Amino acid sequence: MTGDQPMYSPSRERIAQSAMYAFARAAEKQAGVALPDYKALHRWSVENREQFWSLLWDFCAVKASAKGDRVLVDGDKMPGSQWFPDARLNYAENLLQPALTGKRDKAAIHFWGEDKVKQTLSFGDVHDRTAALAAHLRAQGVKPGDRVAALVANTPEAVIAMLATSAVGATFSSCSPDFGERLILDRFTQIEPKVLIATDSYYYKGKVIDVGPKIRIVAEALPGLKQIIVASYINEKPQTEGLPNAISWQEAAVPGRVPPLAFEQLPFAHPLFILYSSGTTGLPKCFVHSQGGVLLQHLKELHLQSDVKQGDVVFYHSTCGWMMWNWLVSSLAFGAALALYDGMPAVRDGNILFDFCDEAGFTLFGTSAPFVQAIKNMGLKPKKTHSMKTVRLLTSTGAPLLPEHFDYLYADVLRDVPVASISGGSDIVSCFVLGNPLSPVWRGEIQGPGLGLDMAVYDESGKASTTGAGELVCRRSFPCMPVAFWNDPDGAKYRAAYFERFPGVWCHGDWTEMTRHGGLIIYGRSDATTNRQGVRIGTGEFYNLVEQLPEVENSLVASMRVPGDERIYMFVKLRAGVALDDALKGKIAKHMRDKGSPRHVPDEIHEAPDIPVTRNAKKAEMAVINMFQGRPVTNQTALANPESLGFFADFIKRVAQT
Repeated sequence: MTGDQPMYSPSRERIAQSAMYAFARAAEKQAGVALPDYKALHRWSVENREQFWSLLWDFCAVKASAKGDRVLVDGDKMPGSQWFPDARLNYAENLLQPALTGKRDKAAIHFWGEDKVKQTLSFGDVHDRTAALAAHLRAQGVKPGDRVAALVANTPEAVIAMLATSAVGATFSSCSPDFGERLILDRFTQIEPKVLIATDSYYYKGKVIDVGPKIRIVAEALPGLKQIIVASYINEKPQTEGLPNAISWQEAAVPGRVPPLAFEQLPFAHPLFILYSSGTTGLPKCFVHSQGGVLLQHLKELHLQSDVKQGDVVFYHSTCGWMMWNWLVSSLAFGAALALYDGMPAVRDGNILFDFCDEAGFTLFGTSAPFVQAIKNMGLKPKKTHSMKTVRLLTSTGAPLLPEHFDYLYADVLRDVPVASISGGSDIVSCFVLGNPLSPVWRGEIQGPGLGLDMAVYDESGKASTTGAGELVCRRSFPCMPVAFWNDPDGAKYRAAYFERFPGVWCHGDWTEMTRHGGLIIYGRSDATTNRQGVRIGTGEFYNLVEQLPEVENSLVASMRVPGDERIYMFVKLRAGVALDDALKGKIAKHMRDKGSPRHVPDEIHEAPDIPVTRNAKKAEMAVINMFQGRPVTNQTALANPESLGFFADFIKRVAQT
């Protein structure tokens, strides 16, 4: 899958100008050893974890009231390690340093709501609005340990809400308003927020989408809410009528006579974010991420791995329901501006993101394989139609970036710019494997593991392998591991999620292969999670929705890789006397869209005579998924109805012939 020559090689000048090069020289001085390339630097960072993470703290000038002398306690435990146990800091204080150090007039946020709304805020604007909202939250009794939930579009208000929540020491958790009510409540009811911040409407395909009824349903199911704060970038006056204890954003966050912005000084492991799994086997898991762990990991990935610096403009096409939004926002810490886009990316015949890039001057263009595939299919050639002269790095995640995507990007999109395919997840709110400015880019490959992360590929027996595909694992603890799962007091769910397969080793669930260049190729998830348009969706979410319909007795979802995405197949076992005609297919699709989101609509819906189940009546979806991926089904004896697999075997043969 790779050629004899890299698709991009950094010049000596570019390497020497990178933050990673400067960091490597600082590491050499501290370690007293030569670190001439990324491979050597990575090896040192893994073998000397305490020195590496402490040096990173100093190199990135982390703002803290205390760092402490201890870096790592119980470092041999995973989970169970403690990082910087004596530190006291605040994530928001670090992101607002530019406003606190004389850069108030510098741009902090460029926002486009499709082609309808444009807005730019300075660091001073963001600081002052954060101060106003933080004062309001404190007046409402929000304190360290409380939760603030946000059902928000990708707007400046979302960023300010997160910063204000962090400043007061509370924990922030967000969902995108295109999620259906049930999916939102599956998340927010678990964490019992004290305040809900919501966007009352947004643009999609040029149309105004009203979120008001959804906010009301969600609010009524959250009895612990003390207040709802409603924001809008469409309506001059946000819609608060009929909502209990609701006020407008303008009442809560417009600067005025407010106290100076105070930042709670918090332990390194204090909860900052709650993110969610895709809900494969029931309610989504709630990942609790720490103030210090998120900050350090993001500083590393943005400054060293992605070379983000003061004055840059960082863009990632994301919603507030995806971890890449949290990743993007951390760019503020370096004095970089955020480029936020909300809405459909196909506006202006697919050109709007490239228009935004040229107008705002993106230096990092963050996207996904499905978007690359979509613009390739549309025949777009941004290299001919747009300047994109400011772009220094293009990153892609959400699905594996295929070799033909690299070909297209270098032929029709980019000019002598590295392409960084990156991969991680909400589990760590960051990346395990990604790019770096010191190494070449090879066709179809991720450049390598992140600094400080002891990554390997394990075979079925739990041995590290440098040939063939296997499970992507991390063998030593790292600061951005979740501090806990919410509502998991003894840690049993946490341990089961990552450490049962290979005890003491984080098994991430990606089917991966090491390359001869030291890079990686990820072939997809090794579990049942689907990956739709760059967003992981658990099969449980599909089942929870489709099985609400009276016509459906049982269902199963499986996916098949196609260029740039996964094709989602839904199989339904219907109740007696019901036939799967076009009308029922349309009803199912509409239900999935209305109650879930557009991403929950399967590509194809088929009737199956029976759904394979285990002897305790659980869906045996991994058996079907293994068949789709060309792997043998080795656990047929565990099925209550193994004969049901015959239908799926015949189906796969028919698909292969088309």
